[in-house]
Amino acid sequence: MSIHVKDLVKTYGEQKAVNQISFQIEKGEIAGFLGPNGAGKSTTMKILTGYLQQDGGQALVCGIDTAADPIGAKKKIGYLPEANPLYYDMYVREYLYFVADVHQLTDKKQKVEEVIALTGLTPESRKKTGQLSKGYKQRVGLAAALIHDPEVLVLDEPTSGLDPNQIGEIREVIRTLGKNKTVLFSSHILQEVEAICDRVIIINKGTIVADDALSNLQQTNKNNTIVAVEFDQPVGQEMLRALKEVEQIEQLHNTGYKLQTRQPEMVRRQLLELAVQHNLNIISLQNESRSLESIFKSLTA
Repeated sequence: MSIHVKDLVKTYGEQKAVNQISFQIEKGEIAGFLGPNGAGKSTTMKILTGYLQQDGGQALVCGIDTAADPIGAKKKIGYLPEANPLYYDMYVREYLYFVADVHQLTDKKQKVEEVIALTGLTPESRKKTGQLSKGYKQRVGLAAALIHDPEVLVLDEPTSGLDPNQIGEIREVIRTLGKNKTVLFSSHILQEVEAICDRVIIINKGTIVADDALSNLQQTNKNNTIVAVEFDQPVGQEMLRALKEVEQIEQLHNTGYKLQTRQPEMVRRQLLELAVQHNLNIISLQNESRSLESIFKSLTA
């Protein structure tokens, strides 16, 4: 496995920022790492990348212990931190050549041109990094993380400051890279995580509260499931409110409704009975998967 975290602990004074968390991420997997502010996400990422030393447990990258051999582990990692550190007086290519020298690359020119093209930096590549917009600064940071072709990518808020078009482009870059690398991806934009990641790890108050495929989380966390129904004619909401276990009703249009419930199968059965009793035709009837946002709120509120 490319990332293996076992019983990881980090304490600041009396506060446990990371409290005995464990997870594994395999090659070819893009895992979304989520949590509210102060939950322990960035601390965990800093331990994985060798910027912080843990107080207990183990963090392995490609089988290398980050505490015992931090340099060896860093050679395997491309890291884009949330506070993207750049030298603003250096030109884009100059900075990337500098990073290539740090990694002791022999084919520097080829690598620099590859990552500039990959991250869409070509139009701005002749400027100083300090002259770039925040979005393009993020691209420079991502290019620097990719330049040595690492096996593992740790990306902390990689789309911060990007406009919608740029977000789409970087999303495609991450999705392409995830086919043959291991990606740990943190973001507060939950729609981005839904679009990019198949698996989600949620941390809250230093503890892992969820670690599963997104599809499984949507199925197993059934509190407040939505049943969407559309009739061939308007139906009075008082009739729908009379159904058992319906907690909230949202009218989508003249004949469509969303019913919030903890018992979706019971509600579906009642809707079918209602249609028979009142000679109504149901055009569509389906359960809607819970959004990642609602799952996140239920686990971290």
